[in-house]
Amino acid sequence: MPDSVVFLLDVDNTLLDNDAAQNDYLAEIRRTVSSEASQRYWEIFHEIAEELGYADYLGALECYRLEDMHDPKLLHVSLYLLDYEFEERLYPHAMEVIQYLSARSTVVLLTDGDVVFQPRKILKAGLWDAVAGRVLIYIHKEQELREVERRFPAQHYVMVDDKLRILTAIKQQWGKRVTTVFVKQGHYANDPKILAAYPPADIYLEHIGDLLNYKVDTLLGAVDKKEKSERSAK
Repeated sequence: MPDSVVFLLDVDNTLLDNDAAQNDYLAEIRRTVSSEASQRYWEIFHEIAEELGYADYLGALECYRLEDMHDPKLLHVSLYLLDYEFEERLYPHAMEVIQYLSARSTVVLLTDGDVVFQPRKILKAGLWDAVAGRVLIYIHKEQELREVERRFPAQHYVMVDDKLRILTAIKQQWGKRVTTVFVKQGHYANDPKILAAYPPADIYLEHIGDLLNYKVDTLLGAVDKKEKSERSAK
């Protein structure tokens, strides 16, 4: 039997400060190898992300290694990435939000990423255990909504994300069955061009911790409230 509501939470720049973690990766490569290596790694990373559609930090390191096969320092970089202390990069109150929502209904992590580094990130951050293993990782999660429904059927969904593009795509498919919650954290959420390109979400938050101020009924009613506001503004 479907839940009345399922909360879907993104990870990067929603629960966890991924921008800060990326800066740490690059700083480590500069320190361990060289500034040139850090710059080249970042170029390769973006090339792969554009090709695959998701971030692949280990894959980018593998590709960089093909250009610099004999530098043993790269092994230390690999260990740094795998052992990175992601729990230190959780946003304030991220765990409290999960606990708060879990006490009311099912909470699922719904994120994009590779099949090795992304699950390890979630595990190391303590998020995997916080949601009792309810973790879904796809290449383009907005294209996997039928699979999400199959695994976690619900009458209504609440999607929390830092990317308006993804929230818009999900709203177009689920309509009034989803409350979209935009968290203005990270570089995507603060890019003026992106903000201008997509319609506003149902709910806008400055920080993930602000979700603690919302009751479930308020989250579910935000869709109708937003529609009424838009109609009256016309």
